[in-house]
Formats: sequence, structure tokens, C-alpha cells
Amino acid sequence: MSFFKNIFNSDDQQHSSNISWVHLEDLGQLKDIVVESENKPVLIFKHSTRCSVSRMALRQFENEFLDQSKITPYFLDLLEHRDVSNAIAEQFGVLHQSPQVILLRNGKVLYDASHSSIDAEDLLRYI
Repeated sequence: MSFFKNIFNSDDQQHSSNISWVHLEDLGQLKDIVVESENKPVLIFKHSTRCSVSRMALRQFENEFLDQSKITPYFLDLLEHRDVSNAIAEQFGVLHQSPQVILLRNGKVLYDASHSSIDAEDLLRYI
């Protein structure tokens, strides 16, 4: 029973992470992210808090990605900030997906993956 509770439980507040996410909540942050990506790669994780697939992808990524010092990680709650997700798709030329990771360097997309293609080891090759 606890297996199904873990998969279908929508209470992300109980979830703890080894990644210190910066919450991406407004359009103005996108300009800052582009500037920041000139010094250090920036990762954006787009997550739907109501989707069990997204929740599982997030937890798997957090368990596998161990060296946060190489990136600045941003977390986008799609249900709360869909306008930001739409702006990301338009500004960086990536199709909206959820869950999705996007890695930026010098304001350009280096890596983009969604759903089961999100792989922390694969991402490391681009950092």
C-alpha cells in the first residue's frame, strides 16, 4: 500500500531534497538566468505537482544528481507559473514538456530532456 501512496501522493511538501533549488516564479528571473548562465550552467526543472510521472522523475533526478556545485538549479512549478513555462518555451525555442529539464549555458540551451529521458548522468556530459 505504501508503494502506491508514494507514487500517487500529491503532497510534495513531505518531500525533502538534496538539491538546493532556486524557485523560478516570475518572468523577470529569466533575464537573470540568462546572465547567470554566462558564468555557470543553469538547470531548469519544470515540474507538475499533480502528475505522478513528474513526481517520480523529480525524485529520481534528485537521487542521482549528486554534484550541485557545477550548476545553479532552478525549480519551476508549472501549475503555479505556467506563464513562465510558456516564456521559457518561446525564449529558448524548446517545446513545453512536463516533467522537463533544460540546461542553459551562455543563454543557449545545451541539453533538454523530458519524462523518462531525464538522466542525471547524461546531463553531466553537458556541464
